Amino acid sequence: MKIEEAIVYALVRRNGGMTTDQIADAINSQGLHQRKDGKPVSSAQVYAIVSRHPEMFIKEGGRILLMI
Repeated sequence: MKIEEAIVYALVRRNGGMTTDQIADAINSQGLHQRKDGKPVSSAQVYAIVSRHPEMFIKEGGRILLMI
């Protein structure tokens, strides 16, 4: 699945906000997204995707929330 979808999935399963570290850990532990280079998803990568999609995600109080 795309990383955007993996972030949404992780947030929905948690039913609340998460930090970028928590999101990256959830994505990696559940195998939701595989990078082309085989490395684990990083919190910096999650932050970059969240910043690129303000229509989907809200950054508030150090946590990422779904806009939905």
